[in-house]
Amino acid sequence: MTTYDDRASLADLTSTAERVRKTVEAVIEGKPEVVRLSLTVLLAEGHLLIEDVPGVGKTMLAKALARSVDCSVRRIQFTPDLLPSDITGVSIWDQQHQDFEFKPGAIFAQIVIGDEINRASPKTQSALLESMEERQVTIDGNSYELPSPFMVVATQNPVEMEGTYPLPEAQRDRFMARVSIGYPTPEAELQMLDVHGGRSPLDDLQPVAHAHDIVKLVEAVRTVHVAEAVRRYAVDLVAATRSHPDLRLGASPRATLHLLRAAKASAALSGREYALPDDVQALAVAVLAHRLLPTAQAQLNRRTAEQVVLEILQHTRVPAAPQAQHNGYPAAGPAGGGSYGRPGAREQ
Repeated sequence: MTTYDDRASLADLTSTAERVRKTVEAVIEGKPEVVRLSLTVLLAEGHLLIEDVPGVGKTMLAKALARSVDCSVRRIQFTPDLLPSDITGVSIWDQQHQDFEFKPGAIFAQIVIGDEINRASPKTQSALLESMEERQVTIDGNSYELPSPFMVVATQNPVEMEGTYPLPEAQRDRFMARVSIGYPTPEAELQMLDVHGGRSPLDDLQPVAHAHDIVKLVEAVRTVHVAEAVRRYAVDLVAATRSHPDLRLGASPRATLHLLRAAKASAALSGREYALPDDVQALAVAVLAHRLLPTAQAQLNRRTAEQVVLEILQHTRVPAAPQAQHNGYPAAGPAGGGSYGRPGAREQ
């Protein structure tokens, strides 16, 4: 049952997220929607793929998000000669103790920045699969848990293809969302010249939240309620990708789970304890598009996965807010009488 104390604690947690957002926006000018999506993925326990042309601030965004939180950060520059053991770690024979000693790799950090991830070989890319999905690393039959919170922020350049290895579908599916920063507006670019002209703004960036604050935020996101109608709406959207004539590969059940988690995080960032269909709609392109494979005919017609998702959003019925009551009290929910809130939730 929801109480005023519960809402106050949620407000305290969202204020922490707001501080992180403002800190990152001080570095990435003119892209509030990109910063919000990055924070949404962090609170939804997901991983973020930043895909855009060179020089628009992909690595800067990843670094700003990492530095705004006081937690362990490791940066991996992906190159063709990078080995899987450089990421996961390796067991080394200890002559003194006559036993193997495990030396952790770069993946053992709370925020891992993978720069130009598609420049590493598929064998090295696959070293991330277990850690991104199960949050652990297995070396020589022994499993080692990764710290919490744990997030991989990877960047890649979709234009320059020489010397790169495209991410396999299994790897792309482990990223909760993909974001493109895009070019700044003339006003934002002019402001960037003033801010970045003399020195990097990252030099003055100080953490505004601790790792345990992020853990509390993640726990708050887990408690966000999602009504059955909203869950079914997410399932309908994902199911539509599997039968669309322009797609030869639709979204996986993991995509449905990621879409739901991201919607809950978005609701928490908005100060709500329940998710709306609007949360699902706003995140559908970022969460689903990078997992989809268009058919050859769709590619000839210059149809992108993003366009297909937008078309599916237009043709999928949005659930109406239910008229819910409990013990004579209307359930707390959006204006207009409908409710997506917790069943029976009311003020005490």
